[in-house]
Amino acid sequence: MTSDLADRSLRARAVAAARGQARFDLLLEGGTVVDVATGELREADVGIIGPLIASVHPRGARTDAASRLDCTGRFIAPGFIDMHMHVESSMMVPRTYAQTVVPQGTTTAVWDPHELANVLGLEGVRWAIAASRGLPLRFVVLAPSCVPSAPGLELAGAEIGGEEMREMLSWPEIAGVAEVMDMRGVLEGSGRMRAVVGEGLASGKLVCGHARSLAGADLQAFAAAGIGSDHELVSGEDLLAKLRAGFTVELRGSHPYLLPECVAALRTLPLVPQTLTLCTDDVFPDDLVAKGGMIALLRLLVEHGLDPVQALRCATLNAAMRLGRADLGLVAAGRRADLVVLEDLSNLAVAHTIASGRHVAIDGAMLEDLPGEAVPAPTGTVRVSRLEAADFIIRVPEGCNGQVPLRVVQGARFTRWAEAVARVENGRAVLPPELSLMAVVHRHGRRPPVPALAPLGDWGCWRGAIATTVSHDSHNLAVFGREPADMAAAANALIESGGGMAVAREGRVIAHLRLPVAGLLSQEAPEKVAAAFAALKQAADEVGDWKPPYRVFKAIVGASLACNAGPHLTDLGLTDGTTGEVFVSAVL
Repeated sequence: MTSDLADRSLRARAVAAARGQARFDLLLEGGTVVDVATGELREADVGIIGPLIASVHPRGARTDAASRLDCTGRFIAPGFIDMHMHVESSMMVPRTYAQTVVPQGTTTAVWDPHELANVLGLEGVRWAIAASRGLPLRFVVLAPSCVPSAPGLELAGAEIGGEEMREMLSWPEIAGVAEVMDMRGVLEGSGRMRAVVGEGLASGKLVCGHARSLAGADLQAFAAAGIGSDHELVSGEDLLAKLRAGFTVELRGSHPYLLPECVAALRTLPLVPQTLTLCTDDVFPDDLVAKGGMIALLRLLVEHGLDPVQALRCATLNAAMRLGRADLGLVAAGRRADLVVLEDLSNLAVAHTIASGRHVAIDGAMLEDLPGEAVPAPTGTVRVSRLEAADFIIRVPEGCNGQVPLRVVQGARFTRWAEAVARVENGRAVLPPELSLMAVVHRHGRRPPVPALAPLGDWGCWRGAIATTVSHDSHNLAVFGREPADMAAAANALIESGGGMAVAREGRVIAHLRLPVAGLLSQEAPEKVAAAFAALKQAADEVGDWKPPYRVFKAIVGASLACNAGPHLTDLGLTDGTTGEVFVSAVL
């Protein structure tokens, strides 16, 4: 139980109000309570004292309250709990993220500040905690476990091992170990992963997982190592396998194409498991503002045939039980007054949000101004000098004339090695027209910022360039294009603004999303961030033929994810996530 609900005077006031000896601070009247414990829909009023639900009683039995909220014809449910998410994917700071999702009904978010940690290390996690205080959205912060994601294949802004994990887990604000992405390290018993997971188990806190494509003996071994959850589903059968293996599954909304088969798989079970929860994982700002986070996922699940009460249970009580939070997840006396008032159980439109007993949002808008940021945001993290067009040219060894063979990263989503032959002209490799170029520049000040270069295949036809400092997982400066002048223009825009995303064409910048906080986040209003991101996507359509369209930004921000199988370009050169090899040059 959290300290504010343990207050004796608060409990005494709640007891008195429940017995009719004192009035409620707030009374929700005329509604239907969604009882996610029993599955019932009950006509009832809800009386609140401070942050606490004092009474759930028959409609009309009480009218004495300092404030009354008419919920006639509406449904009263617990506030939504997002079980796994990264604020950084929204490109917003915690304050503006809360401003966006609280009116959508989310009152608790389990945050893995993994991206901030890759840039800033433990200082990034400390900032995440400090910047989350005093908001109507409760952030449950986890300790990032895999920084960098692939040691030896990339250089992030920091490194986290057992010692750093022990320190973070000693902080009272840290609820456990965030998604353990180094599956190979866990399964093969690497010293680093043994230390990280071991510290989590010793702390008695959560140990969360990332078990993409694990099955059979490897899935059992991952569970045996002490990993308790997963959100990396690849099919409906994968969902069932992980539930049967005892994992808490965080069914995510960022892969909506999987939801129909996941719902179909769930409907083969006798009941929806208590170990099924929901999460958003990664949502870009335009989608977060226009469609929503948890609310969008809930709507899709209901649309695909999941019973709405069961969907709400996954988003509330099941999540609270996984977190060990007896104060959350239920509309019942003695629980925290984190509540949503829904217009219906089909579209799940949120009419009101109550956070710790305060009526904070109505019809999609906040009712109160959020506090300013208590601590300065970390800026100045792009430690790179201005680049020239010549930095985006693949140089060939002296004496190479005519043609030169090159290593190529083929594919955008699932990569594989390929080879190509380039014409040599004035000591440089001239790429054939079907190839494009990628560059990665170390931006954290831990090694010289010399661009690593590699040709890309199956990335469409380019008429400009895109640069980004949002580049999983080490978030170095990544640039994509063909023309060196365009690539330099896009990169320099980010160097000058302290990070973000930029699109250039014919040597000039045509769109620029500034993300000066750690090169990942903006302090602008949510609508401004969403509009700038949407404008950037539109500009990207002008410089590339994207086939399929998901490649815009999803593939771009993941092109350096060295922990994934196959070839990827990082600041250290061409790497292979399967073999662990590193090739400094693309020239064979």
